[in-house]
Amino acid sequence: MARKEKNIIAKRLIHSYLSSIISISLVLLLIGIFGVIAINAQQVSKYFKENVKVTAILKENVAERKARDLEKKLAAMPAIKATTYVSKEQGTRELKKMLGEDFMEAFDINPVPVSIELNINAAYFSADSLNSLEKRILMFKEVEEVSYQHSIVEVLNRNIEKVGIIFLVFIGLLTFISFVLINNTVCLNVYSKRFSIYTMRLVGATRGFIRAPFLWKAILQGMLSGLLAVLYLLGILHLIREEFSEFFTVFDMQLIAYVLAGVVALGAIICWISTLFVINKLVSLNNDDLYY
Repeated sequence: MARKEKNIIAKRLIHSYLSSIISISLVLLLIGIFGVIAINAQQVSKYFKENVKVTAILKENVAERKARDLEKKLAAMPAIKATTYVSKEQGTRELKKMLGEDFMEAFDINPVPVSIELNINAAYFSADSLNSLEKRILMFKEVEEVSYQHSIVEVLNRNIEKVGIIFLVFIGLLTFISFVLINNTVCLNVYSKRFSIYTMRLVGATRGFIRAPFLWKAILQGMLSGLLAVLYLLGILHLIREEFSEFFTVFDMQLIAYVLAGVVALGAIICWISTLFVINKLVSLNNDDLYY
């Protein structure tokens, strides 16, 4: 009977310990996700800015050779990162995908113009710079019109910095909440052993002797939780790489490695601090306080 009770108690302790690790790891995962986004915010901003297309629509009578020469001239501009020549045939195929195969039936001749798509360097991604660039491109006699989505430019320039600040504030708030949640979890685990702590005090154990095993266990618990959070995060990053391979290239892997290491360290530190706080309180309890 005694052995059965011991087995039940052991299973409960293991279940409680594993539940604590999983709970702490999920909290650390949230910190890790926002940490990855925050440290790569500049690269993500640059990616979105450089993938907004500016289209130089050419006049109807421009020969392909002249259009190709114009593309080279545009590519040499410091504000332009990359150019893509879009022929009538290619433009028609793209419109058919968007509008359907029968959209050309309404026209006697192909109305799709030759165009050159431009990717702008992030440093020149502002309303004033783009307006200046538009005027320079329109000076070429082959160009009929310059087209781009002004609203997207305004939205990106107005909100990217705000988003970065919001992320930093949110990470700080999330770290505080994480500390509170992890602290409560650790406190419950340590508090359940208050009678063992009291027994150790009765036989003359010093505070340092009582604290040591709990603190080492807390560090181990925090590191295991951090490592589990890192596994979750690596799984998420793998999915992003598989589904959005082009977007994944903007992430700095060295910075991500720092975040992963930071998650493990943060888990160990928070668990250590929480355990130290509660263990110092428990070693000072009187006999009457053990039951409250």
